[in-house]
Parts: sequence; C-alpha cells; structure tokens
Amino acid sequence: MWRFIKSYPFSIILFLVITYLSLMTPPKIGIQLFRNWDKVVHFCMYGGLSGVFWIEFLLNHRNNKINYIYAVLGAVVYPILLGGILELCQKYFTRYRSGDWMDFLANSSGVILASLIAWFFLRPLIIKT
Repeated sequence: MWRFIKSYPFSIILFLVITYLSLMTPPKIGIQLFRNWDKVVHFCMYGGLSGVFWIEFLLNHRNNKINYIYAVLGAVVYPILLGGILELCQKYFTRYRSGDWMDFLANSSGVILASLIAWFFLRPLIIKT
C-alpha cells in the first residue's frame, strides 16, 4: 500500500480533491462563462486525473516491461467508474446535488481524450528516455 501511495501521489491527491468537490455543498456563485460551463470543468477534472495517472504510471514503469492492462484499468476504467459512482452518489445520497448523465459523459470524454494523448504522445516520449 505504501508503495502505491509513494508511486502515485498526485493521482491520489486528485482523486481526493475530485471526490470532495463532487460531494460538497456547491457554493452559490453566479459566475458562468457560458451555458453548460460545468461540463468543461468535469471534462478537465477527469481528463486531468487520467492524464496524471498515465504520467505517473509511465514514469514508474519506464525501465520495466510494461503491463498496459494495469495502466488502462487505472487511467481509463477506474476514472470512468469513479465518475459514474460519484454521479450516482450525488443523486441518491445528497440533497444539494443531482446526478447528471451529461456530467458523466463529460467525465468519460475527458478520460478518453487524456488517454489518447497519453498513449500517442506521452508514452513514446517517456518510454524513449
């Protein structure tokens, strides 16, 4: 367990921050740059989580034979599941939040784009060094 924490500190911090932000009482801020601004926030949060996990995974395994199944589970499947679970938690366990399928779609889209960027651009750069 300690090895995992030591290997993925930024991913763990982002997981905790996203979980907190998803379940806290939202502040009453009237600032909205455009309609559905929150979808961009969801896209960036989950894309960031996936991207950071990819970076930490690749840096931690660049000198070994890489089992990409673990990377896909940690950087793609897990964040998508987290997004779905947190949306369900918002809907069924809070009175001040509502679960939204479009939020889940934005979460998943962020994860997929970050994973594509990591696979095609970051992986070759990190593995080559």
